[in-house]
Amino acid sequence: MYEEQLIYFDSLFMMLYGGAAITALIASIYLMFRRSNAIAPDVTPPLRLRRWTAAFFGVMLLSHLWWWLLIHYNFTGDLWLNFVVAACLDCLTVVPTIMAVMIVVLQDRHRPLWLIAVVMVPIVVFFTVCIARRSNAIAPLVQGYFLWLGIAFVIYMVCALKQYSRWLRDNYADLEHKELRYSILAFFICLLFCSFYVSSNGKVTQYAVQLFDYMLVILLLWRVETLQTLDDTLSQAQDSVESTAMPTIAPLTTIPSNIGRLLEQKCEATQLYLRHDIKLDDLCKAIGTNRNYLSYHFSHQNTTYNAYINGLRIQHFIRLYREAVATNRSFTAQHLAQESGFRSYSTFGAAFKQLMGQTVTAWMHDATE
Repeated sequence: MYEEQLIYFDSLFMMLYGGAAITALIASIYLMFRRSNAIAPDVTPPLRLRRWTAAFFGVMLLSHLWWWLLIHYNFTGDLWLNFVVAACLDCLTVVPTIMAVMIVVLQDRHRPLWLIAVVMVPIVVFFTVCIARRSNAIAPLVQGYFLWLGIAFVIYMVCALKQYSRWLRDNYADLEHKELRYSILAFFICLLFCSFYVSSNGKVTQYAVQLFDYMLVILLLWRVETLQTLDDTLSQAQDSVESTAMPTIAPLTTIPSNIGRLLEQKCEATQLYLRHDIKLDDLCKAIGTNRNYLSYHFSHQNTTYNAYINGLRIQHFIRLYREAVATNRSFTAQHLAQESGFRSYSTFGAAFKQLMGQTVTAWMHDATE
């Protein structure tokens, strides 16, 4: 079986194979050493994601190299052993790094990555036993473990994505924030890559894996370049500077009492909430406070930043709707929702039903009776 695999290394395949390795090398060097974006120059991507993606591209390059060396030069004199060693190296490098990339895409908090190393320990044991016994007898056990690992990781990522979604809802006014939607896309594309890789048997699949390498490099490069960092490092630094200039720092329990008035003046009166891209940091700067004080204010009011902004937007929609009805002006709910600050109608519909207790259509029907 292993001898038959060498047939797949024809000239066309080697062009794809070598091209994928060179592409991964260029992408890794680019992410490691270029400090600005080529695809989206105005975006500042998360540095942690940039580094892990560069590491994955580097591992992809190394994977191509050791497969080529072990299969074509047969250092050990045993083709079966070469395949096992190459597969072991891939399992201990490619799989953990792609898992790390998928986790780091989520920006709500720094999730521990050392657990990935822990779940790789049984892989080391399996391959050690396999090489020591020079037998494929435990291959079903390895495949079963990878199946269990894949299912467990999918469950973990689904839960993490739900947590990330809630974090976005509490800190960003757009419920369908693009970082979540495209992160999910990247997650499933990477899972598809892993599935292709694990099942890479046969000439057609070997070609498909190489083509998928190109697609994965393009996808991850685009994802890194266009993903705006959502951490609050900059705002925390600004808060630190402001706090240093103050002789004393008031504890959160003595939150400034004028934040409510400032919100009325700087956000509600100016209709700042109509901005599609407004974030918590933007609101902090507008009223001259920091995240801690503003978050504590919302918590004291039994609400969240997202609920506050969307509440103002929905009230704006209601005003626009009543004005349009009173003046017999033609309109659509989608257009009024966009004028009220919502980027998408589905986001508006979900927020409206949560606040008003009924759908937009039902409310408009009741309002006209």
